[in-house]
Amino acid sequence: MAEGPAPREDAGTKARFGLSDAVEEGAWVATVVDQQDSALSLQLRTPASSPIGLYRLSLEASTGYQGSSFVLGHFTLLFNAWCPADAVYLDSEEERREYVLTQQGFIYQGSAKFIKSIPWNFGQFEDGILDICLMLLDINPKFLRDAGRDCSRRSSPVYVGRVVSAMVNCNDDQGVLLGRWDNNYRDGISPMFWIGSVDILRRWKNDSCQRVKYGQCWVFAAVACTVLRCLGVPTRVVTNYNSAHDQNSNLLIEYFRNEFGEIQSDKSEMIWNFHCWVESWMTRPDLQPGYEGWQALDPTPQEKSEGTYCCGPVPVRAIKVGDLSTKYDAPFVFAEVNADVVDWIRQDDGSMHKSINHSLVVGQKISTKSVGRDEREDITHTYKYPEGSAEEREAFIRANHQNKLADKEETGVAMRIRAGQGMNRGSDFDVFAYITNNTAEDHTGCLLLCARTVSYNGILGPKCGTKDLLSFSLEPFSEKSIPLRILYEKYCDYLTESNLIKVRGLFVEPAANSYLLAERDIYLENPEIKIRILGEPKQNRKLVAEVSLWNPLTVPLSGCTFTVEGAGLTKEQKTVEIPHPVQAGEEVKVRVDLLPLNAGRHKLVVNFESDRLKAVKGFRNVIVNTS
Repeated sequence: MAEGPAPREDAGTKARFGLSDAVEEGAWVATVVDQQDSALSLQLRTPASSPIGLYRLSLEASTGYQGSSFVLGHFTLLFNAWCPADAVYLDSEEERREYVLTQQGFIYQGSAKFIKSIPWNFGQFEDGILDICLMLLDINPKFLRDAGRDCSRRSSPVYVGRVVSAMVNCNDDQGVLLGRWDNNYRDGISPMFWIGSVDILRRWKNDSCQRVKYGQCWVFAAVACTVLRCLGVPTRVVTNYNSAHDQNSNLLIEYFRNEFGEIQSDKSEMIWNFHCWVESWMTRPDLQPGYEGWQALDPTPQEKSEGTYCCGPVPVRAIKVGDLSTKYDAPFVFAEVNADVVDWIRQDDGSMHKSINHSLVVGQKISTKSVGRDEREDITHTYKYPEGSAEEREAFIRANHQNKLADKEETGVAMRIRAGQGMNRGSDFDVFAYITNNTAEDHTGCLLLCARTVSYNGILGPKCGTKDLLSFSLEPFSEKSIPLRILYEKYCDYLTESNLIKVRGLFVEPAANSYLLAERDIYLENPEIKIRILGEPKQNRKLVAEVSLWNPLTVPLSGCTFTVEGAGLTKEQKTVEIPHPVQAGEEVKVRVDLLPLNAGRHKLVVNFESDRLKAVKGFRNVIVNTS
């Protein structure tokens, strides 16, 4: 038995063993399970610590002084979450099904106040995907430098996870995806277009491992999830809302604004509306006890780790307790969920004044798909202790997070942004600034409201609504609600595929030299894609899916396409183009043929694109009976 181009017994990539009647734990064993004349049926058992990969199995036979050897075949060895001795062992069968076997799921986007689930086809068992995942391992720079050492280290899911984190992006190597965040995707495919990993991985392989254009955080995470599940590692995609990108490891994100509250400096340190990574389940023999279990891995290229664009694995438990010395990249991940935010307002004389902004808290509503259900599970408690608890304070002390340990300034005046009803793409709607005075004094100043389109990573677009109240007063112990109308005609040409509008309120009291800031990201709902299965879903019976969408805009839609895929439902991604414009208020409807299905639960995933309405997602569960 041998694996890789330079197999060696001392590296664990080569073994010689005879036929045996007994099973020996921790060793390669071949036993005869049946014999028919001169044909033998063998059962092969492998050590749980063996490197994963493609193996060649040879038989050596000798009679007297003569011997012969010939290749029996090849087999692929994967991590085994069902084996108690394996480093990825997971003792819950329900969780093993979800995190290893399930080929469809959800990724969470939107905003912390309006969480939106996006269906995704992971497709780790689709034709050719395993071969692509093994190819990804075999062209990583560590393999190219020293193939024997790389193959030997593939016994560790920590090592493999780190390689996958680096290879899903292409910043240092022949990785899968090129990231882009400027909304200019004409020479490739918009990140919002993808509805599954299979098409991405096949494009990469078919184009001789040339980078696929384009990905953003959820695409990087979803492809990593597909690869790791395919290799046998229990993995899930995680979304963190209000996610900090702290480059200098001071656990602080500083915004510098002008007198109107607009961000002035072109800062690379930002708060992303949401950010996705993956968690993989494994032991950590390289760390102290208690750090086994879920490990955070982030394939989105943000910062270098040991000279390479990758991140993790780092124990989620280490993040929670504030242990920033833990491998790998604990400070960066800790900041993503715990960094503090400070807003500085530039005054007329050029001096900077610290504003009060309690509307933005980093690390909110950390989400993943529930086990066995199409619902969201909130896992924030696995990353953070309850706010204000003694355990939280201990974690901040351990992490030397001085900003969080300092007392927060309070003035007795508070502001929050609330959304109205009917926030659908194509509609006009209202947002409200609620300002509360909890003091016995009058507060007088100016109130500036502004709405701007925004990408999920915090990059602002043009204004789409403003209101300036230059003489605004609050009586003692009172509250006022100020509406801001946002019109479709103002945002229609600038709304990004993230469907987000950032609303900002700034209350300035010149007499007290006080600045009160509040912000909120508003998510606009897309129209619903309706999916109807024609005929009764039965095993081995061909089905037809009817897919429809209603145009909610006041203008026609042109260049309309539906893209459909689903593990077990379509052999490859299917695209249906609509030859004519879809008029305002009109419903467009297409039919798609599906494969003869196996019994069980399947998920059909659909994406709709047009000139003015992009990245509209829908899904339908298909339950197939045996008879």
